[in-house]
Amino acid sequence: MNKYISLLFRIVVAVILVQTLRFKFAAHPDSIYIFEKVGLGAPGRIGTGIAELIAAILILIPRTVWLGSLMTVGIIGGAILFHLTILGIEINGDGGTVFYLALVSFILSLILLWNERKKIPIIGKKF
Repeated sequence: MNKYISLLFRIVVAVILVQTLRFKFAAHPDSIYIFEKVGLGAPGRIGTGIAELIAAILILIPRTVWLGSLMTVGIIGGAILFHLTILGIEINGDGGTVFYLALVSFILSLILLWNERKKIPIIGKKF
C-alpha cells in the first residue's frame, strides 16, 4: 500500500476514535444511553474511551500501527456487534452516523492491519 494512503487511513481512524472521546468522557446523554443499554455503564464507557485513546495514539506511530489497528478492530468490532444485536443502527435519531463511522474505522483498520501484518512480533514473519 502506498505510504500516503496508509497515512491517510491512519489519520482518519485516529480522528474518528478521538472525536468520540468527548462524548464518553463528558458523559454525553447518548453515550450514557449506549453504555447503559449494553450493560457496561460508566466503567465501560470510560474504559472504552481510554482503550480508544490508546489505539488512536498507537495507530499514528509507525512502529505500532499494527497494534493500534488490532486494538481498533477489537474495540470497534464489539461496537458493531452491539449495534447489530442490542442497539440497532440508529441511536436516538442520529440517522446511523455512529454505526457508519464505526464501520469506516473498522474497515480501514482491517486494511491497515493486513498491510502491517509482517510487522507483528512472532507471527508476522510467517505471513
